[in-house]
Amino acid sequence: MAFAAYNEGDKNSNMNLMRTGDSPNEVPISRTHAHGTYWSKSEAKSWVPFLFMGTCLLYCARVTLPICVSAMAEQYEWDKKQSGVVLGSFFWGYCLTQIIGGYISDRLGGAKILMLSTCAWGFVVIFTPVIVHQSSSPIVLLTASRFLMGLLQGVFYPSLMSLFSIKVRESDRAFTSSSVCTGSQVGTLLLGAVGSVLLHRYGWESVFYFSGLPSLLWGVCMWKYFLKGQDQIISLESLGNGLVNSKNSKVPWRKLFQSTAVWAVIVAHICLAGTFFCLLSWMPTFFHDLFPESKGLTLPKCGR
Repeated sequence: MAFAAYNEGDKNSNMNLMRTGDSPNEVPISRTHAHGTYWSKSEAKSWVPFLFMGTCLLYCARVTLPICVSAMAEQYEWDKKQSGVVLGSFFWGYCLTQIIGGYISDRLGGAKILMLSTCAWGFVVIFTPVIVHQSSSPIVLLTASRFLMGLLQGVFYPSLMSLFSIKVRESDRAFTSSSVCTGSQVGTLLLGAVGSVLLHRYGWESVFYFSGLPSLLWGVCMWKYFLKGQDQIISLESLGNGLVNSKNSKVPWRKLFQSTAVWAVIVAHICLAGTFFCLLSWMPTFFHDLFPESKGLTLPKCGR
């Protein structure tokens, strides 16, 4: 059923959608709400695939070090304990910015935080090989860069959920969220396949460039085409205004943490994330140690 054109003579009617053929007594579907405006269908068709690419690149960058850590450990003579410290440093940073990321995104806008954080961790990934090669103690700076990357990526999903809460209707929110978050699995598969080939043929540095450069490009495209080149500098004044305005909206924390459903979700997520990231971090090392003769994609052995 087609949508009727907006009535430009009414100041508020350009925010309402009326289906043709509907009764004039029916209430039109409004795009406005207390905190902003929902995406139109055309806007959603642009935003959802773009955010899907963002989550894909998020996990491409996250999987980079687990794929490369065995080669780097051989080059710099790290043992398993040192490799574990480097791999685990990401999650120390990641867990620190989950709540604060959502809090700031609700006050300053999820899209702005997404763009800034992606550009920042894109730079970190790109310059990781340079930092490691130029340092006399590469494991220290690599651990620090992974910790910083965890801090920056920790705000991604909270910002994403904040954006959806404002721009996506509640009836469409589950489908939109699942569609966008599927990019995490696609990114893991993509870098797992392409990264092993790059690692074997061009060295571990190429894997970092392959995941970092597109992430930086994604952030620039978001600023230019989706945020329309808006000023993305977060001033202390805007941050202060957001914190002052937040006093008017109270979250029922006690009621939430007294809910068995909330605790069920928390426990389930801890179990899922703990298992998934343990496998994600150490599976490449496991295969590297167990099958040392397998090097990326060896085409002569594939029938050529």
